[in-house]
Amino acid sequence: MRAARYHARGDVRIEDVPTPDLRPGTVAIDVAWCGICGTDLHEFLEGPIFIPPPGSPHPVSGEEAPIVMGHEFSGTISAVGEGVDDLSVGDAVVVEPYIIRDDVDTSPGQPYQLSPDMNFIGLGGHGGGLSERVVVQRRWVHPVGDVPLDQAALIEPLSVGHHAFMRSGASAGDVALVGGAGPIGLLLSALLTAQGLTVIITEVSAARKAKAVETKVAEHVLDPTEGNVADRVRELTGGRGADVCFECTSVNAVLDTLIDAVRPGGVIVNVSIWGHPATLDMVKLVLKEIDLRGTIAYAGDHPATIELVRSGKVDLAPFITARIPLEDLVPQGFETLIHHNDTQVKILVHP
Repeated sequence: MRAARYHARGDVRIEDVPTPDLRPGTVAIDVAWCGICGTDLHEFLEGPIFIPPPGSPHPVSGEEAPIVMGHEFSGTISAVGEGVDDLSVGDAVVVEPYIIRDDVDTSPGQPYQLSPDMNFIGLGGHGGGLSERVVVQRRWVHPVGDVPLDQAALIEPLSVGHHAFMRSGASAGDVALVGGAGPIGLLLSALLTAQGLTVIITEVSAARKAKAVETKVAEHVLDPTEGNVADRVRELTGGRGADVCFECTSVNAVLDTLIDAVRPGGVIVNVSIWGHPATLDMVKLVLKEIDLRGTIAYAGDHPATIELVRSGKVDLAPFITARIPLEDLVPQGFETLIHHNDTQVKILVHP
């Protein structure tokens, strides 16, 4: 079968690889759509980060580069392994793309995303969504019912937003400032709006500002090149500041803005993956008693996220801005998002 494999920084190739075998307790999925994630771009530009380099195989998957990529994907079940009796061939599904040791408890409420040696399908091994077929453990497969498969490919990044929201402790009526209107920022804003928060976005890209306005995921979209965002946030909140902020850019200037804009005693959640160290104004952090929280991926968030989409509270269709075949992954996918990221929000790949 055809698959996109990461060999080294700047070296992703479309190659023929063996079709994975069905095993007891697993599900085979014919991939319909796979999104290109910011993490994929970090790997392409700065990696390997999550991808295990040659000579250092991942302790759970046993794999090392070259690795099949893709972790934001949807598809249709083509076969179920022995012991799987609650899913059927033809079911539309998404995958919670974890690589975790078999003995880790993944029951509701467990922080399995923090377990030792955690990694992701499509980054640490076990195949990936940028291929024709993938075989995964049953516990990572989530039926999506009648959600269109192209939109279903965005449930994984939306689950990232859901987990960040849960980590924040925010609730309906709070004011949230989202730093960055890229795919995660926009999807997170849509989720926050659905949860009853007042959302403000800060973004410089004209196209992404327009998408935020078009999709009505925020009540206010602010451009830091046109004025002081923190001052404007205080104006909009009666001098108080934002209750909660979400950093979705891995850009230090955005983090600085959030520290300035959050109210005393407020919460900042870092959602983005940083490929470089950040600096932090510790004096402001201390004097304002800011609570700075990290968040990684999701843990038990997929069912609630899927229900938000199925119920119509979050509409994913407007965030899909391009669809390309696997062969065009690098020139029309990676290169576009790296050099012309203001022209796209989410590019989907059809393997």
